[in-house]
Amino acid sequence: MKRRDFLGMAALSAGTLALGSVSAQETAKKSNDPAAWVQLTKEVKCSRIGFGTGMRGSQRASDLTRMGWSKGIELLQFAYDHGVRFFDCADLYGTHFIVAEAMKGKARDSYVLGTKLWLLPGGIPEQERLSPEQTVPRFLRELKTDYIDLVQIHCMTDGNWSAKNEDAMASLARLKEKGVIRAHGVSTHSNAAVEHAAKTTWCDTIHVRINSEGMNMDGPKDDAAKRVEEGVRAIQSAHDAGKGIIAMKVLGEGKMSGNFELRKKSTNFVKNLDCVDVMIVGFTEKQHVTEFQNLVNS
Repeated sequence: MKRRDFLGMAALSAGTLALGSVSAQETAKKSNDPAAWVQLTKEVKCSRIGFGTGMRGSQRASDLTRMGWSKGIELLQFAYDHGVRFFDCADLYGTHFIVAEAMKGKARDSYVLGTKLWLLPGGIPEQERLSPEQTVPRFLRELKTDYIDLVQIHCMTDGNWSAKNEDAMASLARLKEKGVIRAHGVSTHSNAAVEHAAKTTWCDTIHVRINSEGMNMDGPKDDAAKRVEEGVRAIQSAHDAGKGIIAMKVLGEGKMSGNFELRKKSTNFVKNLDCVDVMIVGFTEKQHVTEFQNLVNS
């Protein structure tokens, strides 16, 4: 059964209000209106297009932080003013402070904040990995907010990643119960991790890598078409399981920067996947924002 059919049946049993929300979700996605908000999880709605702040991110630096404070803030505010209202951060990227400054004075319910916990070796300066209940309060201070819409475990590749992160998952669940965060999930860098997330009840959302060319994706190194096929199959299984899907690497992490037709092809491919709710791109120029919006809306 397709997810939309399952949700439609569930809505009928819950009443016409729930059915209306499903209809609104499908309408928002099919309209390809960059400013349209979709239901990412039961608790979180966000814009169809998100701003990925972690292009080439590591050690709390990324393309966004390296471009300079003034330009970064201006770019974030430009995106906000043009309907991009989901800002995807991570401790790894070091972008909490700049996003907070760019959103200063804006109504908190007018934008959505996502961030990610780094639990793997390396990546951030500290050696110790604290529990989310110790780390998220720092995120709140850095983002200058009293709640975070989405916190995910970052960069999982293992096909049984939940077994190694049970404590962190339980900690995030407690934060969600307290209203400190509104949803939790995982950022994945393998099909096995996506497939495991699909079966993990705890997981509300999944970051997945997907584009039309198989760039920066999991699968056979010498077969791009197979990488795309296997990636879509894993993502579809997760979406069918009710997970909110956030597509990353839509433009190959900048690898399509010199080829407009390829960017157009990949954007059309991803936006038309029923299993993708939100698309994030690591914008570095204002024209990147407007071009991607035009491609999504065409």
